[in-house]
Amino acid sequence: MGASSGLGYAIAEQLVKEGARVAICSRSEERIREAAKRMGASLGVAADTTKPGATKALVEKVVGELGGVDVLVVNTGGPPKGSIEKISAEQWQEGFQSLWMSVVEGLQATLPGMKERHWGRIILVTSVAAREAMPQLTISNGLRAGLMGLVKTVSNEVAEHGVTINGVQPGYHATERLKELGVPEDKITSAIPARRLGKPEELGALVTFLASEQAGYITGQSIAIDGGWMRGF
Repeated sequence: MGASSGLGYAIAEQLVKEGARVAICSRSEERIREAAKRMGASLGVAADTTKPGATKALVEKVVGELGGVDVLVVNTGGPPKGSIEKISAEQWQEGFQSLWMSVVEGLQATLPGMKERHWGRIILVTSVAAREAMPQLTISNGLRAGLMGLVKTVSNEVAEHGVTINGVQPGYHATERLKELGVPEDKITSAIPARRLGKPEELGALVTFLASEQAGYITGQSIAIDGGWMRGF
């Protein structure tokens, strides 16, 4: 997972606190090594999952170092903003590799081992944009919504093997990504029934539960964590 900062870091840190042997990744070798040391992760790997084959290679390295993958958390950064008329073909291709193919590679690389051991947990960290389109997030809205169909499909294929797969959709949380979107915090919080931003550790707690033994009967679900921001249900 991408975990040198923000939501990914909060998730990995919570898993470490629960006693898991955690491997984390990000594009920057310096940042991921520092993050791994700070949180006590077992392994920090520099990997650019926007490149074809990078996620597969990452999983193979983790298996070689730690012996297997029981829990896979996929967390990728958001693509650039833009309307349909302004997004280039190259940006669509890059977004597809980053948001979609990295997930496919991760699933194909980890599922055989999980099925063999008859136990596994897969959690995709996407966005509320997967269920409620957000202005200017055209790439994210389109691709993340499709991932929820993938979650449901795969869940039906692997449930009998003791493997679960779920998607979580964070709303507005107190991270650097919020600053990148350029929306004033007071304007955001006024639209959230909870009247505050989410804390990264709250998402970490949800993902950690879904990765646990106790969540074995929860699969194929799309779970929002947004303080009530979404209007649908």
